[in-house]
Amino acid sequence: MASSPPSSPYSGWQLTSDLDEFHSRAGAFLRSAPALHTALLSVTDMLRTRGLHVYGECDPLFGIRTGGDGARGPREASVSGAFLWTPPHFLALSPLPDEAAADELAGVLADARLEPAGVGAESATAAAFAAAWERRTKADAAVSFPQRLYRLGTLTPPDPAPEGSARVATDADRALLARWHGEFHEAIGEKAGMDAGEWADARISYGGATLWEAPDGTPVAMAGNTRQVAGQVRVAPVYTPAHLRGRGYAGAVTTAVSRAALAAGAAEVLLFTDVGNPTSNELYQRLGFRPVRDFTQYSFTR
Repeated sequence: MASSPPSSPYSGWQLTSDLDEFHSRAGAFLRSAPALHTALLSVTDMLRTRGLHVYGECDPLFGIRTGGDGARGPREASVSGAFLWTPPHFLALSPLPDEAAADELAGVLADARLEPAGVGAESATAAAFAAAWERRTKADAAVSFPQRLYRLGTLTPPDPAPEGSARVATDADRALLARWHGEFHEAIGEKAGMDAGEWADARISYGGATLWEAPDGTPVAMAGNTRQVAGQVRVAPVYTPAHLRGRGYAGAVTTAVSRAALAAGAAEVLLFTDVGNPTSNELYQRLGFRPVRDFTQYSFTR
């Protein structure tokens, strides 16, 4: 494994390329607010179960921010922030306590000559880091994807439900899952974090993709779900091919995945939506999902 970049002695941030160290030091912090840390929890879980290079050839980098209260060393102080970065993808950052923490992180990364392509975080934190990154590096930061995090309250299935039924995808569905994974990301204009085949293999390995089938057995929609980590499961992605939309399939397959997560003991069922897509936001609210907080992705260019 590559050695970790140096951390600044003037900052509460420590960097490491050791996944086990990150998990042992930041795990309790991430589990303390599973919904707000859902992305970091699910990506960390994927790295632990599928390997460090599941998102690309480069070694991932992790960061932990501690309070450094003076009475204890930085390793023993309480954790107040965390990030993970799987190049060439965006930095995934936890909510931070203030703008100073974001500025410190920007300084540490800039001093180490590390250049993430962007950042994704709770909106206030993302904006603070993007502004700090612009100041530190003279790069341009632009909003690339505004999102809204939802949490399921009382599940309200669609009524009437469309004809058909749900089933968990198997190895026989691998090609279909891979194709729909690519079509989904093309439709939303976002680069996929994983190779489509690897994504399909990972989801099939734990039953993490569900298909809605028409009465004749034809798959007409898909909903994925992360593994349960810290009591939370996130539904992602939900996809219906364009020529089959408007028939209630997305609501039906989302309901099936949500029911399965609750039956398996999940305390929270979550999902992200595109803030600019009123159709999906209205659908999920009808199903019983309620807004938690807005998140934003910023891309960086020079």
